[in-house]
Amino acid sequence: MDHGRKKKLTFFTIGLIFLLTGIEYAVILPTIWKYLQTLGAPPYFLGLTLSAFSLSGLLASPLFGHWSDRTRTTKKIILFANFFEIVGNFMYFLGFSKWLLLSSRLVAGIGSGAGSSIFGLLTRITAPEDRSTVFAVVMVCRQIGLLIGPAFNIVLRLCDFHLGPFVVDTFTAPGLFMCLLWILIQFAVVFMYWDLPPLQRGKETLKTNCSDMVNEQRTGEEAEDEDEENEDEDKIEDEEVKPLMQSQELAGSYGSAAATESHRNVTTATPDATLNQTSPSPEPPVSHESSSPFKNFSISQEFLREEVIVLLSAQFITLFNQTALETMVTPLTQKYFNYGELENSLMYCLCGVEVIAGFLLVRWLSLRVTERVILAVGLCICNISCIWCLIFLTNPRGSFPWQLAEFVIGLFLQLLGLPFVSVAQVSLFSKVTSIKTQGFSQGVRRSVGGLATILGPLWAGGLIDNMYIMIGVMMALLVLLTIMLAFSYERLVAPSQEEEAESRVIC
Repeated sequence: MDHGRKKKLTFFTIGLIFLLTGIEYAVILPTIWKYLQTLGAPPYFLGLTLSAFSLSGLLASPLFGHWSDRTRTTKKIILFANFFEIVGNFMYFLGFSKWLLLSSRLVAGIGSGAGSSIFGLLTRITAPEDRSTVFAVVMVCRQIGLLIGPAFNIVLRLCDFHLGPFVVDTFTAPGLFMCLLWILIQFAVVFMYWDLPPLQRGKETLKTNCSDMVNEQRTGEEAEDEDEENEDEDKIEDEEVKPLMQSQELAGSYGSAAATESHRNVTTATPDATLNQTSPSPEPPVSHESSSPFKNFSISQEFLREEVIVLLSAQFITLFNQTALETMVTPLTQKYFNYGELENSLMYCLCGVEVIAGFLLVRWLSLRVTERVILAVGLCICNISCIWCLIFLTNPRGSFPWQLAEFVIGLFLQLLGLPFVSVAQVSLFSKVTSIKTQGFSQGVRRSVGGLATILGPLWAGGLIDNMYIMIGVMMALLVLLTIMLAFSYERLVAPSQEEEAESRVIC
């Protein structure tokens, strides 16, 4: 099977995995509260159960990412992680007690940590200019899962039979259904997923440039006398090395002091040593370095940088506000519009359509403008949305149609800005962090997001009756992020091509 077909099947399988994560959320969330009530759980247990999934994913993401960086493989990691999804959903199906239900979401959340390995793989096998498009498509797959998940619930709620000693009903059927789907995904990963090799564009470009210089200088050398040929070849080789070494000095490696020091050592070496450095057989050092990507890795140098802090803040604040909004929407619709399950389900479906359209719009824009422009546009929309909610949703005024219009406009603006910020910050984060440890870096990013998805519902759930404080804090966080973006805007760019090439050579 050729490489192109393998790549398409691998991308298709990744899309299926993210599709299932969306379906699982949409299938389990609508019934989990009543499921807990049948098991005698107190109200606070709902928050614990929902947070358990995010908590275990928060802890597992950096570990899986670190594993993928060290081994340069993701297939085994995905198969291993999916095993936790299978076991966790089967435990949810059993549902003997509230504690088993809590444990089931905790176990299933471990499986979600494989997302960091997948994002690390996508970073390594895609070109920087295509990365926003690829990430947007992957995120769309999850949104499609969120959109079609309620359709499965229509069928699952009709289940009422026994499977041996186990009862399959409205509450247990989602666990069994997701367990079977994750088993099917295991077969898809086995037969349609490959650990694709990373792109070598930077390295090949350097080799091509060197070859061009060699050919040009050898053409001029043919006119020389045979007695002086050996001496002239040494001079040519020495001249050939200089521009390569100078480009390496200028490039750096994401601000790494170790890389700069190694360049100085190379440029001060003797001509003979320099010839050995540029000889076409540097494979042993490369393989040794790639097998130990964390050899010169420093967490402080990697993550305590201005642009990285801004992007992690964007990840936290947008997810915090999004989950807080999701938490307060249902109580608001019940309080002001008397919405039931049918109306809320229809509303969520329409929201899903808007988000999918937003991701497709971002995919189109990413081919025409840079990620930092998309991030700035999305952040402006989020600020406008939060101002609208602060003015109109904290104390709705007017008749029923006017209140409904206020609510719809605020929700529309909030969901419109989400794809812009999500895709832009993920793509930029993959470019400003080292390619060598991309799995671990994506794990850290997802852990920050997991923390936001835990704190957001807790914040909104406790302040439903005090909307000014709840939305006011959300607005303050957005203003802070906007100020950070304004001061760091110039730094939110991908590394130069020379720096990208140098990084890959070092890897």
